[in-house]
Amino acid sequence: MSVSASASDGAAPTAPSAPAPADLQPAPAVRAGRLQGVLGTARGAGALWRAAAAVGMALVITALLILLAGKNPLVAYYHLAMGAFGGWDRVVVGLNKTTPYLLCAVGIALCFRGRVINIGAEGQLAIGGAAASAVALFAAGLPAWLLLPLALLAGAAGGAAWAGVAATIRVTRGVHEVLVTLLLNFVALLLIAELLHGRMGEEGAGFPQSPLFDAAAWLPKLVPGTDLHGGIALAVAAALGANYLLWRTTLGFRWRVVGASLPAARYAGVSQGRAVFGLMGTAGALAGLAGAIECLGVHYRLIEGFSAGFGFNAVAIALMGALNPLYVLPSALFFGFLETGALAMQRQVGVPSSLVLVIQGLTMIFVLCGIGRTGHDRT
Repeated sequence: MSVSASASDGAAPTAPSAPAPADLQPAPAVRAGRLQGVLGTARGAGALWRAAAAVGMALVITALLILLAGKNPLVAYYHLAMGAFGGWDRVVVGLNKTTPYLLCAVGIALCFRGRVINIGAEGQLAIGGAAASAVALFAAGLPAWLLLPLALLAGAAGGAAWAGVAATIRVTRGVHEVLVTLLLNFVALLLIAELLHGRMGEEGAGFPQSPLFDAAAWLPKLVPGTDLHGGIALAVAAALGANYLLWRTTLGFRWRVVGASLPAARYAGVSQGRAVFGLMGTAGALAGLAGAIECLGVHYRLIEGFSAGFGFNAVAIALMGALNPLYVLPSALFFGFLETGALAMQRQVGVPSSLVLVIQGLTMIFVLCGIGRTGHDRT
């Protein structure tokens, strides 16, 4: 605070003045930070409202289809809900189904944020499951405290390595990752079939599968006496960690810069090639971990075709979650419990369980329409 005086007329100094109103206000940087936080929260809330509206419209249209089939949609949706939440055992099934969706979708959300279109989560999941199964089978003599972490790490490493193949082709040869990751899915499935018809296959089995793992390699139950394995805890931790990585670290900022503007990234010295490798490796590791969890916590063996559908549904889940790792969590739960209640709806009402695919597809159409409309409004 200053003492004011008039130099021209010799007036006596006035008393110390009270703090100016500007002194009581936050600094411009603080105000800008608060404004950015408010805007970010508003955008996140808008994404959640778009997803909720998309789900509601999908359910309404599907209800009309159920009416055309001569069934009562209210009864059908009641049994759908009871099949998903009608008992603790149904909730357990829903959470177990959510786990691979959540892990794969979080990785895809990270990739899409960095402008890397990863469509290969299904193949990465399959390779991760095969790598974890190989450790569980060929290192069976190890104690559980060592065997299980090694198997999970092998699954994550296998998925990351498989994603690294696509990243290498993308960076060194310039082939778009959509094409590479899509084709590598089929290669991964063929590799799994070859392994199960070879050394890793169970002799005399009527279906291509590996022998049952030793109990030391089984994923422990999160709640004793139930089928709920610890994979859901790993998946939620991965979502929280990915959210922190994306929004609170320098690496996440670099990925977002690459996704927002390649010229700006080049000007700032951010390497697009490194971003591609980092994003694909992270997504592949998460998908590989999902494959390991499926093999070690659900099937207790490697089964041909166990990865079918996870990767492509994960793309829809990531988009429905606005490519935000935190918002991907409720989106994955929606898909997991929707599939859990589908069979109950078909069994009790006679409505085909394939209508769940209609609900998922319509939801994605409306979500994408909302995203496109929002982008149009901003231009």
